[in-house]
Amino acid sequence: MNPEKTGLFISQQRKNLKMTQKDLANALGVTQRKISFMETGTTEPSLKDIKALCKYFSVSADYLLGLPKNMNFPE
Repeated sequence: MNPEKTGLFISQQRKNLKMTQKDLANALGVTQRKISFMETGTTEPSLKDIKALCKYFSVSADYLLGLPKNMNFPE
């Protein structure tokens, strides 16, 4: 996971919805400070945060985390 890229996505989605960090924090049940830290890449979202963000923004975890569409896994 690239925390800066994930943070930029969170910030862009929040701004597209014309929300403040506080609005998003309230919607997800976290602090505004946590949203700020996630958006700046200071901290990575926890699994609980990822799940909440995916549900709120209606995106997959792969999309939120910026994973490639065609991932090759070793056999």
